[in-house]
Amino acid sequence: MGIMGEFFIAVLDPDNEFLRLAFYVATLASIAFGIIGTYVVTRRISYLAGAISHCVFGGIGAGLFLQKKVGLIWFDPMYGAIASAIFAAVIIGLFSMYAEQREDTVIGALWAIGMAAGLLFLDLTPGYFDIMSYLFGDILLISFTDLKLVFWLDIVVLFLSIYFYNSLLAVCFDDEFARLRGVPAGAFYILLLCLTALTIVLLVRVVGIIMVIALLTIPAAVAGHFAKKLWHMMVFAVFFCMMFNWAGLAVSYSLNLSSGPTIIMIAGLTYLVIFLGTRLLKQINRRR
Repeated sequence: MGIMGEFFIAVLDPDNEFLRLAFYVATLASIAFGIIGTYVVTRRISYLAGAISHCVFGGIGAGLFLQKKVGLIWFDPMYGAIASAIFAAVIIGLFSMYAEQREDTVIGALWAIGMAAGLLFLDLTPGYFDIMSYLFGDILLISFTDLKLVFWLDIVVLFLSIYFYNSLLAVCFDDEFARLRGVPAGAFYILLLCLTALTIVLLVRVVGIIMVIALLTIPAAVAGHFAKKLWHMMVFAVFFCMMFNWAGLAVSYSLNLSSGPTIIMIAGLTYLVIFLGTRLLKQINRRR
């Protein structure tokens, strides 16, 4: 029957609710990943996304601190992740556009501060926390609350990215031309970073903070080999992201491996095969 067949049978088993939730989250999140990942790859802001993802850890630490130490039981750590991600996106965007300091220095500082703040908040919070699930992801620990959060974040990301598609397209390819056409390029650049931040929050529960950039960019990079238009690239990226998530879940479930690293390994190997295959075909065609 194969690994994938056994996996889908397990998903349909009423006793495997944890696996079904993981499957739903992986599927829903793939939509936002593919769309925003396409913008990130096209605009070439992967390093900005990396800084935002590490600031998310500070928000998660603050959320756990408020929940366990202060007593705000309702404050889910993912709320802190959303707040810190949006804050980091706005700060990085403003520094990129207006600050005279070296952009890479500011990004590096925020990158380190986010991780340090998260660890300090965890030190101040009573109890034991499995930070590995946040750093490297464990989609099998997904709860129904996480599913609802992913669903609504998905709706927000989808609506804004589709509604402002033309403006974001202009900003990604030529922001100077966009300004000449009357498009507020700066505002839409900040919006793009905020959408990226929300998508990163979705990714944290799937593959973790450390590997978030891989799943945000690899599906779009693979899609770029098969698409000539941006929206075609988005469709392909969503498809590839979904396939990587499903395959990673199936393999990790079958072989009892960590789901996050398994998903990234499959995605990375697929990209390398397609990249090398494309280069080889180009060389063969040139010789002809």
